[in-house]
Amino acid sequence: MHETTEASERRGGLLRSMGLNRPELRAWALYDWANSAMFCTIITAVFPAYFSRVACEGDSAVASRRLAVATTIGMVVIAAISPILGAFADYTAQKKRLLAVFVAIGVTAVAGMFFVHTGDWLLAASLFILVNIGANGSLVFYDALLPHIASDDEIDRVSTAGYALGYVGGGLLLGLNLAWILHPGWFGLPSGEGLTESQATLPSRLAFLSVAVWWLVFSVPLFRRVPEPRAAHGAEELHGESPIRATLRRLRQTARDLHRYPNGFLMLLAFLIYNDGIGTIMRMAVIYGTEIGIGSADLILSILIVQFVGIPFSFLFGSIASRVGVKPSILGGLLVYTLICIIGFFMTSSRHFLILSLLVGTVQGGTQALSRSLFASLIPRARSGEYFGFFSVAEKFAGILGPALFAAINWMTGSSRGAILAVIGFFAVGGSLLWMVDIEAGQKDARHDEEDAASFTPLPSIATSELP
Repeated sequence: MHETTEASERRGGLLRSMGLNRPELRAWALYDWANSAMFCTIITAVFPAYFSRVACEGDSAVASRRLAVATTIGMVVIAAISPILGAFADYTAQKKRLLAVFVAIGVTAVAGMFFVHTGDWLLAASLFILVNIGANGSLVFYDALLPHIASDDEIDRVSTAGYALGYVGGGLLLGLNLAWILHPGWFGLPSGEGLTESQATLPSRLAFLSVAVWWLVFSVPLFRRVPEPRAAHGAEELHGESPIRATLRRLRQTARDLHRYPNGFLMLLAFLIYNDGIGTIMRMAVIYGTEIGIGSADLILSILIVQFVGIPFSFLFGSIASRVGVKPSILGGLLVYTLICIIGFFMTSSRHFLILSLLVGTVQGGTQALSRSLFASLIPRARSGEYFGFFSVAEKFAGILGPALFAAINWMTGSSRGAILAVIGFFAVGGSLLWMVDIEAGQKDARHDEEDAASFTPLPSIATSELP
């Protein structure tokens, strides 16, 4: 009995240190585990190659162009509707319901990829657009739940724990997917010579189906354990008025009210700029590696390295932030990214590329997780959906200017090496703006508004119940 109690206390201490000591925190973080499998398998590793080789019948140039267009359409759509949906969720207490809608869109679209065969590029591109809308739309409401379940002294650890679990979940399923794609015979799948088109593509199509199941199953704990936050102060405006009209009116007011949270706005602007640099490295690394002659096996290995190195370092970033502060931790991550760009400029071999993958894995999850939690601490909790709608816009535009600059320098110089150095500018400008953020003053402003709204009771007509 004594040993059982002692083991339980050790487990409780470990969970507290990870920021996962309560059921709702664990359930929230597990959604990162759920959706990261989609980002790894569909966005990064398996689907782009399948789209080029099968859906576009091996025409890599055309495939790259079509996939880029599909990505842009999905990002623009979700960037346009995120603030509106975020505000609507705040004022109708439906964050979880809207999250469920976008999960359903994404899961259905991923499952539909099982039916993509040779030449079906239009179907594949359409499903890819829906997957991007579903995944990125769900993250608006997922992120907006964070400040409602985590206290100010927990929020950094909880956010980084979510990213760490995302690396675990995404890496595990990606590893399994790659195993049965590269060695289908090990799993009793068709292999060898003389396969039909359907047999040859089956391992990849099963990978898509596995992502849909994984995403759906591991989303369930969030809906069961995380409570729906009450409606935002001001929800009485919906009484007798169209919810959509009232939402749009409130959203315009929120945009005008950003000056009330100058540090939150400055953080949003800083994130928009430095995350553009992070997004550029994420999106262009494989293309750059291919350009300088890195083999496909090493490129796949580098993706897995980023996933699994990111696990302990995401937790480590949360621990570091609790000791030295969240702003110095993010700035330290940006310095590492600057070093990555410098090394990337001189990179010539697969060994160099794998070293860079290690460095990216040390800072990628922690930097983005702390950015999320810092922004959450600088806005009023009751309007988290609205403000994370704007945060989502910043995320969607990350990686647009950077790749454009990347392409322009490549076109002018005939090489991407100069473009790698140019990305440093995003970290320098974004980091400088972040340095100017007064976190203590920003948190005080946000909490002051929460205290003013503390006496608000939502109308009976506003849905506040949890999903079954």
